[in-house]
Amino acid sequence: MTTHLGAPRTRRAEFGRNAAGLARRLDWTLIVSVAALCAIGTLLVWSATVPGDGSDPLDSTEHLRRHLFHLVVGWTLCLAVASVDHRTIRAYAPIAYLVTVVLLALVLTPLGETINGSRGWIVIGGFQFQPSELAKVGLVLMLATLLGEPRDGEARPMTRDVLFCLVALAVPLALVMSQPDLGTTLVLGAIFLGMLTLSGAPVVWVAGMLVCGAVGAFCVWFFDVLKPYQVARIATLMNPTADPQGTGYNSNQALIAVGSGGFNGTGLFQGEQTHGQFVPEQHTDFIFTVAGEELGFVGAVLVIGLFGLILWRLLRTAQGCEKPYPRLLCVGAASWFGFQALINIGMCLGVVPVTGLPLPFVSYGGTAVVASMLALGLVLGVRSRDRGFV
Repeated sequence: MTTHLGAPRTRRAEFGRNAAGLARRLDWTLIVSVAALCAIGTLLVWSATVPGDGSDPLDSTEHLRRHLFHLVVGWTLCLAVASVDHRTIRAYAPIAYLVTVVLLALVLTPLGETINGSRGWIVIGGFQFQPSELAKVGLVLMLATLLGEPRDGEARPMTRDVLFCLVALAVPLALVMSQPDLGTTLVLGAIFLGMLTLSGAPVVWVAGMLVCGAVGAFCVWFFDVLKPYQVARIATLMNPTADPQGTGYNSNQALIAVGSGGFNGTGLFQGEQTHGQFVPEQHTDFIFTVAGEELGFVGAVLVIGLFGLILWRLLRTAQGCEKPYPRLLCVGAASWFGFQALINIGMCLGVVPVTGLPLPFVSYGGTAVVASMLALGLVLGVRSRDRGFV
C-alpha cells in the first residue's frame, strides 16, 4: 500500500523539481522586457481605439478585451513551447514548415479574404487569421534545421545546404508575394539573410545574396514591376510634401502625431491626433505614433530601448549556444524582431516607405501576437535547455 501511495507523490515531487529548475533557467530579463512592451502596447491599443467624442475610455474596451485575449493565448503558447526540448521541436520542424506553406496556399482559394488591399487572410465563419505571420515561424524552424545540422566531417553549412535553404525560402516567398504583401516579403528575406550570415556558410553566398538583392531591386525599378501605389509610397518618402492629402497623407499625419507629443507627451487618452483619427490604422501599423504623441519622446525612447534590450538578450543567448541549431533559432528570431521593428518605427518617422507591418509585441493583432510569442518561446526553450546555459 505504501508503494502505491508513494509513487504519485514521488512523481509530483519530481515534476515540481523539474518545473522549478526550468523556471530558474529561463531568461527573466527577456521575459520582463517583452512583458513591459506588451503592457505598453495594451495601453496604446486601448487609447488608439477610444472614439474621439470625449466618451469615457471604460465604455470602449472591445479592442482592449480582444487584445488581452490574444496576449493570454500568446503567452500560454510561448511558455508551452519553452517547456519543450528544442531537439524535439527540431524533429517536427519540416512538418511545421509544410503546414505554414499549405496555409499560405489556402489563402489563394475561396477561403482567402482580401483585407486592406492584401489577400492574406483565411476567414472561416467568425474566425480569421493571417498565415503569413505563421510562415515566419515555419521559415525560422526550417532554416535552422537545414543550416544547423552539418554533415559528418563538416563544420559549417556547405553549398548544397544553402541551395536547399533557397528552395525553402522561395516557396513561402512566392506565395506571400502573390497576395501581395511586400512587408512580410521583406521580413522573410531579412530572416533568411540574418540566419545565413551567422550560420558560417561560405562568404561567397552571403555576398551573392546581397548582390542579388541589389540587382533585383534595380530590375524591379527598371522594368516597372511595382504597382502604382507602391511607387507612390517611395515617391512620398523622397518628397513627403508632394501630395500631403493623397499618397503622402499617412506619412505626414504620422509625423505630425509623433512631433506633437514633445518631450513628455500629451498623456494617455489625451492625444488630439490619435483621437481625431487622423492617422489610419493607429492600433496596428502606426501604433508607434500613439506612443510618440501620448507618451512623448520619453515613451518613444522607452519602447525603442526595450526592443534594444530584447535583441541584446536574443543575441546573447545565441552566443552562448554550443550547437548551431539552437543558435540559429535565436538568430532567426532576432532578425525577425529587429528588422520588423526597424521598418515599423521607420515608417512612422518617415524614413522608410509605408509597408504595413505591425510592431512586434505592441500592435493589436491576433496571428501576429501569437506568432511572435511562439518565436519567443523557441528562444526561451533554448536558454533553459541548452547545455551552455546550465
